[in-house]
Amino acid sequence: MADLTVKLGNLILKNPVMTASGTFGYGMEYHNFFDISRLGAVVVKGIRMEVSDGNPTPRVAEVTGGMINAIGLQGPGVDKFLHDEHYMPFLRKVGATTIVNIWGKSLEEYGEVAAAMDSESDGISALEINISCPNVKEGGAAFGTDIKLAQSVVAMVRKNTKLPIITKLSPNVTNIGDFACAAVDAGSDMVSLINTLGAMAIDIETRRPKIANVCGGLSGACVKPVAIKMVYDVAKRVKVPIIGMGGIMNAADAIEFLIAGASAIAVGTANFINPMATIEIIDGINEYLDRHNIKSVSEIINSVRL
Repeated sequence: MADLTVKLGNLILKNPVMTASGTFGYGMEYHNFFDISRLGAVVVKGIRMEVSDGNPTPRVAEVTGGMINAIGLQGPGVDKFLHDEHYMPFLRKVGATTIVNIWGKSLEEYGEVAAAMDSESDGISALEINISCPNVKEGGAAFGTDIKLAQSVVAMVRKNTKLPIITKLSPNVTNIGDFACAAVDAGSDMVSLINTLGAMAIDIETRRPKIANVCGGLSGACVKPVAIKMVYDVAKRVKVPIIGMGGIMNAADAIEFLIAGASAIAVGTANFINPMATIEIIDGINEYLDRHNIKSVSEIINSVRL
């Protein structure tokens, strides 16, 4: 068996396979299928200070090659996440390497969430900052599509935690490399990409949008070529570890991201189709390395031949 260990700055993972936030809940349901501590990391669904009810239903629509969702970042809030037995205490109990995705409706709230996680950080390996949510205090602009606001969020989180920071980048920008550089300059230890692409679907019989929020985020196999290019572009711009995601359905997809420049990958929509997808991807990466007589997964990271 090849060495699947990956080093993300000071964070060492047993393998490069993570879950994408929002597609794996908080791990409990999937633990019925396999031991989630086998994963490189579980990235939990986004947490803000208060309870969030999310958007009205319907929230999900299947489209060609993927799905559109507008869940609305539903979540239990910081206090319940940290103390309720179904959330962080459960993840500690099963020994899962846990990365907490955080968000806020204001710059200040990002700082508050980061500080709360930092104060009870036992079992939390890193924070992933979701900068693709509405900035209520700034006229509804998304933090992730305004480079100065994005930098401000990262700097605020950095000021309030000693935990490693991952900034999750939006693909809905002109040049994602500029945003990656801005995040790193503001103190991000890593970047993850891509988040979902803005999308819409219409029921032609009713002429109404298929989701109540009208528009949502596109994910699934159809976005993979876009995500691969963006990971490749960002890998040429920053020296920090990159976590690649977007349309990873199997081991071959995951390997493609690693070759393009990702140091680890996150599986999202595939979890809805096959709850064992992440485990099959771990096994598939190992099989690939053995077949090519490669001793360590680190040897294929950023190894694209031009």
